Amino acid sequence: MTERDFATIKSFGLNAVRIPVPYFIFGDCKPFIGCIEELDKAFNWAEKYELSILIDLHTVPGSQNGFDNGGISGVCKWAKQPESVQFTLSLLERLAERYGKRKGLYGIQILNEPITEKMWDLFDIQNRYKPVDEEMAKGSGPISLKFLRSFYIDAYRVMRKHMPEDKAVVFHDGFDLKSWKDFMREEEFKNVVLDTHQYLMVAEANGCEKNLEAYVKYIQENFEKDVEEMQKYFPVICGEWSLFNSYGTGVDTKGGQSPLNGVEANTEILSSDEKKELYSTIAKAQLNAWKKGSGHFYWNYKLLLDTVNEPGWIGWDSWDLGKCVAQDWYPIEKN
Repeated sequence: MTERDFATIKSFGLNAVRIPVPYFIFGDCKPFIGCIEELDKAFNWAEKYELSILIDLHTVPGSQNGFDNGGISGVCKWAKQPESVQFTLSLLERLAERYGKRKGLYGIQILNEPITEKMWDLFDIQNRYKPVDEEMAKGSGPISLKFLRSFYIDAYRVMRKHMPEDKAVVFHDGFDLKSWKDFMREEEFKNVVLDTHQYLMVAEANGCEKNLEAYVKYIQENFEKDVEEMQKYFPVICGEWSLFNSYGTGVDTKGGQSPLNGVEANTEILSSDEKKELYSTIAKAQLNAWKKGSGHFYWNYKLLLDTVNEPGWIGWDSWDLGKCVAQDWYPIEKN
């Protein structure tokens, strides 16, 4: 990521970026290399181009979900390690202290995608994401909503000490969006935003048929209605979504499995015009759904894959916002 990327994001008519950061960002978790200077650069670029930043703590020691993007595939033990939980709180406080008063800060997301029972069972995590070290994975399991609620309140309090009330504290729904209606209703909690991640690959795992009509119906009857319902309790953002779906790849991806997981898409089943109809239609439907809330962030701005020359990746360019824009799948709406 360079200054040019922030200029491009601005040219797309967007006004904010969500930046995932690892728990070792400050360089105090050997052997991992710190990267705080890169986040400093991002703030300088964002402020130049009048973009705001949502800092997203994407990983924690012991992992909060067992995903392959959660730090340790197949391992989910963070919530059972008091020292890791305390480290996470101190890390969030340091981030709030460093960036809390920056002009370019929209807010800080406490933790990306902590997994609760519903998603743990749906995705059968330890079979889907095989642990490299089976011994390390022993004792892994989902995080209870009770624990997550308590942790979020602790995190809010340590962060708010350094963040004025015009900066948002963002919390993820743990893949259980409608379980938060009675949360943080007290006067103490100011400018708290609820983040939900809605993907068509999860819709498929929930039984959605793999065709355009079914996708649009699911978006309208689930994504849109659920966001609208929860917007009554919190400002709701869809912090991750994309145009990716199995129909566009030509194979059943089993909820987003890739060639890295042994699921390859090697044959184009849709013409260029058919792809444009598929992706532009579900883009419009999803953008209409997010308008029922308070904003959205596409995952991801840029994917470092050559989906043209590398076999197995048909359909995966739909994860890349720049490629979606270039192919007229994603509408640019200038302010």
